[in-house]
Parts: sequence; structure tokens; C-alpha cells
Amino acid sequence: MKDVATRAGVGLKTVSRVVNGEPGVTAETERRVRDAITALGFRRNDSARVLRKGRTSSVGLVLEDLADPFYAPLNRAVEEVARDHGALLINGSSAEDPERERELALALCARRVDGLVVIPAGADHRYLEPEMAAGVATVFVDRPAGLISADTVLSDHAGGAREGVAHLIAHGHRRIGFIGDQPRIHTATERLRGYRAAMDAAALPVHDGWISLGPTAPDRVRGEVLRMLSGPAPVTALFTGNNRVTAAAVRVLSELPHDVALVGFDDLELADLLSPGVTVIAQDPTRLGRTAAELLFQRLDGYAADARRVELPTRLIARGSGELPPVDG
Repeated sequence: MKDVATRAGVGLKTVSRVVNGEPGVTAETERRVRDAITALGFRRNDSARVLRKGRTSSVGLVLEDLADPFYAPLNRAVEEVARDHGALLINGSSAEDPERERELALALCARRVDGLVVIPAGADHRYLEPEMAAGVATVFVDRPAGLISADTVLSDHAGGAREGVAHLIAHGHRRIGFIGDQPRIHTATERLRGYRAAMDAAALPVHDGWISLGPTAPDRVRGEVLRMLSGPAPVTALFTGNNRVTAAAVRVLSELPHDVALVGFDDLELADLLSPGVTVIAQDPTRLGRTAAELLFQRLDGYAADARRVELPTRLIARGSGELPPVDG
């Protein structure tokens, strides 16, 4: 900074103001300082800045899988809000492993991030209580925190699933199968709750064989789809609990000699280009990420009231697969 100040013919405080974007510097003086910075290759010492201000201007994001198409726009939205606040985003994937989530979240805290946005894999987040008490702002998104109080941003999982199943019922289906994710996952159980609510509202029975929760591996989904579509009274429609299950189900259905009605939770790429197009209950991952990040920076700016819970609506996108009639009439 001394070299920059000498070359630009200004004081150290002026260099500091330019580097930190503070007011009180004329345009001509700022130009001279920036020219000197460029010529000398000056870089701000962020370690010293952290020691002085007590903030790292960085936030962490813990999500399930960076490769999942659902999380990409969510990640980008958090990154954009962080950038607007002059902060760097550091992210990592938990791979739906509670222990890995814990290790990743605490590793980010050890690197003194100012705040965390967490898509939880586990059901017990008391390990974060000391970090939150020490000032690490924390917001949970897509699923609620377990056993602690924290800001949370969710989609209306149960309401969306209920709408999707009701849509199938409105098109004549009475035997509807549900294939979802692991039963320990909040979103899976909420979507199952919505499925049951729609069937109950229509006074339709739900047989145990019509419900399958478990890993989203294509082989398992294939087996469950074929099982539900076989026997003397097969289901005439499927409601799939997330984009991975939907994609696997679409592959199986494409091999069958007749169409089977399908509504999936979560939109998926190219769903509109298939024949028929895939009807979905779409979340807004960009809005989820942006809302969570905005709550986080409100906390960092001093908001200290009770934990908030924000629930965002879903929307049904009819593309053809959910409007097919039952093949048995």
C-alpha cells in the first residue's frame, strides 16, 4: 500500500478507501490509485482484513449433489446474492450422507465463513449450535433443520404432490402408484403425504403395493415401475417423487407397448421434447436459493428476531403425460 500511495502521490488512507470502495475520493484520484495498483500488481491482504473487521466476506453452501440439475440454479442464485454483497461462495456436496454433511459444514466454519446455507442430509443439527452461537448465520433450504431453530426456506412439497395426484384423478385414474426417495428424507415423506391427501380427498383406496420409497437408483425404479404395472389390477398412472425417479421411470415407460400416465415432482431438462411431454410439479430452485441467501445476509446485517420459515409455491406444468386416460378405460 505504501508503494501504491507513493506512486499515486496520495496517502495510505486514500489507497484504503479506493481498495475498499469507500466514498470520499475524487474520480481523478481514484484513477491514479487504480493505475498504480495495476502497475505494481497490488493485491489486498484479506487475512489482515479479516483480523481487522472480524468478517471473511465468504459464505458456505452445503447441498446434496452439485451435479444434480435441480441444485445448479439454486447454487447460482446463492452465488449471485453473495456476489451482490461482496462475498465469496464456497460450496460442497454432502452426497446425502449426514456425517459428510456435518464434516463439510464444520470444515467451512473452521475456515471462518460468515454464514452457511445448508440443504440438510441429516436429522440432527445440534452440532451447529456452537457455531451459530459464535455468530455464524445459518439458513436451511429445501428441508428443515433437525432439533434446532433456524431460518428455513421450503417448497410446498405436500401441496404440490397433492395437486399432481389430483390432476391424475381428474383425468380418470383411480389406481395411482407413488415412487419416491428414501423415507428418512423430509421431501420424500412430505410428497407422500400429499399423495395420500389427494387419494383420501377423492375417497380412493391406497394399497401398500402402490407405494415405494427407497434409493433413486435406476435399477430399483425400473423394478418398481414394472411391478406396479403388472398383475391383475395394475396401476394406471404413476406419480414420481423427484427428477431422478422421473427420469428413470420415463426410460422404462418408453419401452412399453402402451402409454402410462405420469406426473413427476421437479421439472427436468428436455421434458417438453419427449413424446408425450412429461407433466411435472415444478419447484423454483432459483427462488429457493435467492430467498435463502437473502435471509442469510439479513442475519449478517443484524436481523436478530426469531427464526423464520418461508414456504414457496409449486406449479403444475401440463405437457401430455399427466393427461393420458387410463388404458383400461
